[in-house]
Amino acid sequence: MSAVDKYNVESAEILANSALHLPITQAAPIYEQLLSIFPTAAKYWRQYVEAQMVVNNDDATKQIFSRCLLNCLHVPLWRCYIRFIRKANDKKGVEGQEETRKAFDFMLSYVGADIASGPVWMEYIAFLKSLPATNTQEESQRMTAVRKAYQKAIVTPTHHIEQLWRDYENFENSVSRQLAKGLLSEYQPKYTSARAVYRELKKYVDEIDWNMLAVPPTDSCKDQMQWVAWKRLLAFEKGNPQRIDSASNKRIIFSYEQCLMYLYHYPDIWYDYATWHAKSGSMDAAVKVFQRALKALPDSEMLKYAYAELEESRGAIPSAKKLYESILGDAAQTTALAHIQFIRFLRRNEGVEAARKYFLDARKSPSCTYHVYVAYALMAFCLDKDPKVAHNVFEAGMKHFMHEPLYILEYADFLSCLNDDRNIRALFERALSSLPQEESIEIWKRFTQFERTYGDLATMLKVEQRRKEALSGTSEEGDSALETSLQDLISRYSFKDLWPCSSKDLDHLSRQEWLAKNIGKKVEKSALSDGSAATDKSSSAATGISAASLKVLRPDTSQMVIYDPKQHQGTAVPANTTASNLSNPVASVVGAVSNPLLNPSVSMLDSGSANTFDEVLKATPPALIAFLTSLPAVEGPTPNVDIVLSICLQSDLPTGQTKKSTNLTSQRTTGPAPSTSDLSGSSKSHPIPRRQLG
Repeated sequence: MSAVDKYNVESAEILANSALHLPITQAAPIYEQLLSIFPTAAKYWRQYVEAQMVVNNDDATKQIFSRCLLNCLHVPLWRCYIRFIRKANDKKGVEGQEETRKAFDFMLSYVGADIASGPVWMEYIAFLKSLPATNTQEESQRMTAVRKAYQKAIVTPTHHIEQLWRDYENFENSVSRQLAKGLLSEYQPKYTSARAVYRELKKYVDEIDWNMLAVPPTDSCKDQMQWVAWKRLLAFEKGNPQRIDSASNKRIIFSYEQCLMYLYHYPDIWYDYATWHAKSGSMDAAVKVFQRALKALPDSEMLKYAYAELEESRGAIPSAKKLYESILGDAAQTTALAHIQFIRFLRRNEGVEAARKYFLDARKSPSCTYHVYVAYALMAFCLDKDPKVAHNVFEAGMKHFMHEPLYILEYADFLSCLNDDRNIRALFERALSSLPQEESIEIWKRFTQFERTYGDLATMLKVEQRRKEALSGTSEEGDSALETSLQDLISRYSFKDLWPCSSKDLDHLSRQEWLAKNIGKKVEKSALSDGSAATDKSSSAATGISAASLKVLRPDTSQMVIYDPKQHQGTAVPANTTASNLSNPVASVVGAVSNPLLNPSVSMLDSGSANTFDEVLKATPPALIAFLTSLPAVEGPTPNVDIVLSICLQSDLPTGQTKKSTNLTSQRTTGPAPSTSDLSGSSKSHPIPRRQLG
């Protein structure tokens, strides 16, 4: 499979199915290829190992089990393992039985908590019952082993918990009814609690797709729903007050391990698992989880930082440093952020000199950006309390990042903390003299804001005028940049969210500014009203301060034309369209329908289509055509209902059958016809004469 189709589930299923029909020598490379991509796919491991078991390749079978069992806590796969063990030890007598018993214990220690492990417990108990006992002591030991197995099984929430309880009752009663009464009364509450947990647990387990393959996160609804289902199951296991093994965390560990079989490429699951171990006091277990996570996701920079943080928090500084160095050693991950984080790490753990030394080396890196200079300068200023070093770092950065407006602004903020207004003004002047006009907008904005806050009136007005002159040719200011507006006054005398005018005034000014910018365009009246009404209180407030927020994309209304349904590309309005047709659009449409020569769309039809259209016209009821032609011209999007009803009542609509028409006319109860004023579009209700239909 190519890199593009690496995690293609459909292709993987096709390969797996094809391997079923091949000899093991040909199928093995296919399985190895699949399992290198899906290392937690229990169904592929099981298919692979069963293919080896069929040909009695015991060595290969053992090797496969050693690779997959501990990472795939899947009951069918483990039952395949116990079947292999029982077959291998079947003819070894007592020694083989002991090996099989150890294999059962090993299996139950890993998958005994699975909700589907009921058959495993039953098989184990049946195996214990089948062990031979040559004397009373061995019989007693066998009964004790069976009893312990039952007592563990009936407190485990599985699908077969009720069946196991019934079997346990029968077992105890078959041994001793007197002893059974005490034991059953002791374990009845535990069984009842486990059954209640099972019923709750089943709700979460039923939402999980157990055949899902582990693929990287996608935006598909199915993958997201599976993530939600697993998070809900994990939350249930963590917070369930009725959890059976409350003294230990085996069920939570088991749930996380099963989850990672399917969400193997999800960094948040690995992180949650490791931090849960750390919060539980198992720091070594958390370290092992992070190591497995980086093996699964070697390119995850997030997990590397999380792992380094854990090591640093527990005092393992050398291990944490190696992790940072591994990030810096990866060309793809060596970014400005990696340099910054390593400088901070060195400053925390090795001191000022180590951080300074690495900064001097990082400056020479191709991945060093202005962020590294800013981060180190602020660290020297805030942590080392050394403004001189910080100032020197900023000045050194000016040699490389004079063209970066954001670096200039960071430098200006630093100088503001020093109350160095003289150097701030000098910095702005240096930057504005070197930056292109398009990139100086934010610098001018900060410069004017600085003068409005800390400068005198003359300096304030001078900088504003310089800004307008400098940006007069950009889209930021437009043609009206040189004109003084009330917006400037509002900006000068506002503070944070305090304004020298009301919100209504801000709204009005923002509309005026929009109109001023579009004054040279041919703008429709409706477009102006729509554009001016589109701003709310908050947006207009922001518009009053910054002209940048007024850059709203609007259509060019000067290019708009009135839509006419009678005009099509390559056609024109028919010459014989009369004034009556234009005053009555419905009548003109009906006329065009009744006469195909007047309809441009009909004139483009071929002869076959025209004949079909004629057939449609013949089938049109005359009453419908007569009704449409009698409708008057109505201005507006919605006709007046009263007018339509009045026309219907006063019109003699022809029908296909003359006799029925005569009868209907004679049966109609007439009333006073509406006056001319009633047809003018008045919204008053009119008396509707009753019509009796035959």
